Amino acid sequence: MLSQLNLRALNGEVFPAAALEGKSVLVVNVASRCGLTPQYTGLVALRAAYAGRGVEVLGVPCNQFGKQEPGTPDEIQTFCATKYGVDFPLLEKQDVNGAGRSPLYALLVGSEAGGGKDISWNFEKFVIAPDGRVVARFAPTVEPGAPEVLAALGVA
Repeated sequence: MLSQLNLRALNGEVFPAAALEGKSVLVVNVASRCGLTPQYTGLVALRAAYAGRGVEVLGVPCNQFGKQEPGTPDEIQTFCATKYGVDFPLLEKQDVNGAGRSPLYALLVGSEAGGGKDISWNFEKFVIAPDGRVVARFAPTVEPGAPEVLAALGVA
């Protein structure tokens, strides 16, 4: 359950994971210098379209794939806000694989839907249902607004 994790926002402040309780959450490991970075547009659109139906997007910057998220928290926030209008929460930069895998990604990957497999690249997606269960995992190339993502979020 997300509420049991000590999450930190990109600015280093405590992120109130309890604010996600009862929502469908799309968790995405993001990077600013990736070929898939334009997916930020779809993530913003998804949140705008479905926030009123209990959907939240949670971005998790990660620099483990090709060093494509090297920036400081301020640089990441500025890039995301000015280039893509990102208004969904961004957590602190995290490792999603390896010995330093964050507790969040240990939970996601270790879930039944996560399958125990390492994250393959930037913009891999997980859906957490309103009851806190991880219910789906999607490859990086699956667009945020794809029918299968919307179905997993419960808004299709």
